[in-house]
Amino acid sequence: MEDVYKLVEAEPANMEGPEEEEDDPECNNLHQPLLKRNRTLSSSPLAIVGAKVSYIESLDYEINENDLFKQDWRSRSRVQVLQYIFLKWLLAFLVGLLTGGIATLINLSVENITGYKLLAVVRYIEQERYLMGFLYMAGANFLLTLVAAVLVVCFAPTAAGPGIPEIKAYLNGVDTPICLIIGSIGAVSAGLDLGKEGPLVHIGSCIASLLGQGGPDNYRIRWRWLRYFNNDRDRRDLITCGSSSGVCAAFRAPVGGVLFALEEVATWWRSALLWRTFFSTAVVVVVLRAVMEYCKSGNCGLFGKGGLIMFDVLKVYNVINKKGKLHKLLLSLSVSIFTSVCLYGLPFLAKCRPCDSSLANSSCPTNGREGNFKQFNCPNGYYNDLATLLLTTNDDAVRNIFSINTSSEFNVFSLVVFFALYCILGLITFGIAVPSGLFLPIILMGSAYGRLLGLAMGPYTNIDQGLYAVLGAASLMAGSMRMTVSLCVIFLELTNNLLLLPITMLVLLISKTVGDCFNPSIYEIILELKGLPFLDAHPEAWMRNITVGELADVKPAVVTLNGIEKVRNIVEVLKNTTHNGFPVVDSGVTPPTGSPNGATELHGLILRAHLILALKKKWFQQERRRTEEWEVREKFTSIDLAERGATIEEVTVTKDEMEMYVDLHPLTNTTPYTVVESISVAKAMVLFRQVGLRHMLILPKYQAAGVSPVVGILTRQDLIAHNILSAFPHLERSKGNKKGH
Repeated sequence: MEDVYKLVEAEPANMEGPEEEEDDPECNNLHQPLLKRNRTLSSSPLAIVGAKVSYIESLDYEINENDLFKQDWRSRSRVQVLQYIFLKWLLAFLVGLLTGGIATLINLSVENITGYKLLAVVRYIEQERYLMGFLYMAGANFLLTLVAAVLVVCFAPTAAGPGIPEIKAYLNGVDTPICLIIGSIGAVSAGLDLGKEGPLVHIGSCIASLLGQGGPDNYRIRWRWLRYFNNDRDRRDLITCGSSSGVCAAFRAPVGGVLFALEEVATWWRSALLWRTFFSTAVVVVVLRAVMEYCKSGNCGLFGKGGLIMFDVLKVYNVINKKGKLHKLLLSLSVSIFTSVCLYGLPFLAKCRPCDSSLANSSCPTNGREGNFKQFNCPNGYYNDLATLLLTTNDDAVRNIFSINTSSEFNVFSLVVFFALYCILGLITFGIAVPSGLFLPIILMGSAYGRLLGLAMGPYTNIDQGLYAVLGAASLMAGSMRMTVSLCVIFLELTNNLLLLPITMLVLLISKTVGDCFNPSIYEIILELKGLPFLDAHPEAWMRNITVGELADVKPAVVTLNGIEKVRNIVEVLKNTTHNGFPVVDSGVTPPTGSPNGATELHGLILRAHLILALKKKWFQQERRRTEEWEVREKFTSIDLAERGATIEEVTVTKDEMEMYVDLHPLTNTTPYTVVESISVAKAMVLFRQVGLRHMLILPKYQAAGVSPVVGILTRQDLIAHNILSAFPHLERSKGNKKGH
């Protein structure tokens, strides 16, 4: 009876043991990064995605030009090419349609849940049953937060946080699991200091990802027409459409959504993608407009006039999260209770202000969900300006504070309390285990200090205080997120006022410039804290002082395979390494110029997934020979090569098969990107990022007999600044905190 080998994949190097991982491995003390880093050039591929520690890999954006790909490309008919183009536009349409529909569902749910909750609280206040009003509000917020936190902690840890850093990392080339609707509804309806804009971007990207791959991993639809999108490149384009659709759904700003994806999220861009993203956002706007027109007739409960934003700490929590899921839930619920106490109790500190006699009785004071003059605990004819800002949805709070011709509506005390409260709530809310967006909290804080500046400048200018609020919000967003063009267009589309364009541009440029003098953008900081290996657009200046050859010297020796390799050697390589790509070399090759002693040729690069595929399909032969083209076509298809996720433990090889051979030539990418060992790291990093590579081969500067045709192989982790500095600490002295341009 033949011996059968069941292959088990080796554990990745430098990984923590299972006992440590069960304790929530994202936790360290306050003086360490969120993830422990190894003092090596290539650190362990761990990163925090949402609230979960995940193993991450790079994506294969590079076209794998092996023999099968070339044959498939040559054999495509004109009908198939047109079908591919049509399907790309169809999926872009579906991304916009579904994102718009889900955004409508979220807004409708938030407005109705929050509206009915606040109406009930107002009834208790009118009856002077203040304790019951607080208990009702705190209890409702507690339950809503509990629902959102349980969904995230127990079922979808990757849904925690804004989601935008993970999308940035994915489009930069990092494979992070993206994919929260109920959680977002619960968190926003609970009155927490967060918005639904970040989660909407995340949701739009998840929809795009699911459409591109035919559904979730365990329930994928394997229709033949989906084979066109079974690659990372087309999925990247779809996710770009999804992220822009999410921004459009949040702000109803189609052009702003496209520019947001271009300026803030996408690493790789081209003109054809511009049109598809714009098409997706246009579909989103049509869906939102159609639903809002339908809801004006009162068919959507309390939704219809509000809902969309329109102008008409992390390390501290890391210590708590160390205790496990229960403590994550308790942290979220504690923040909810504190938020409820502040939102309900602080308006009692504000003085009642008399209504302007020029206003109709129906508009001041108001006890409903809408209106700029909430009565709260005040007598008839008076309103509470702080209650107007706090006892409402975040969207309505923005609408109230942005309102024009209301120079005397809010006093200094109320605006200072509102600004300070949202600063504190923003610090303690971001980082808890619920879906959360950063846009709305920043807009609220910025609009508050903008109003305060408007009050201070009142005697010296005729500019409306609502304009100051808009500019304050724009300045804080530009200062924290470092966006300029997309923000300018978003605010232009929100205000529908071209006269604001010059001054908004000036404010955004000044804010971004000042922010750049102190620290990176908030999303870059989050990427760093989460350990996501994001490659910045500009290399560090000191990267010009080191070559890729020097990087290769401090790495383990590159693992190469022969063009015709023994099965045993392939199995050993796959079991003993975690590499995802291997150079393929041929010895004894006679070059065109002729060489009496022969030469060693670099044939290309083969992926780990393709090696496992060859083993699973028993691509074995008794003798050491090159295979014919017809043999390859009988065994493999281009669809087979696009599949990912297989592991070596799924492969079974007999003892006799171990001594057989595999022809790797047909599966090898014969045109990998290469650099000479003398090139600077700065130059290599720019090429790596702009092309969207996963592997880059390093070639020797001098060719000679006995010299390997490949010196080493660069991956994303090798080009991360802190990984290089860990291997070359002397470069830290020349760092200077400056970027090379």
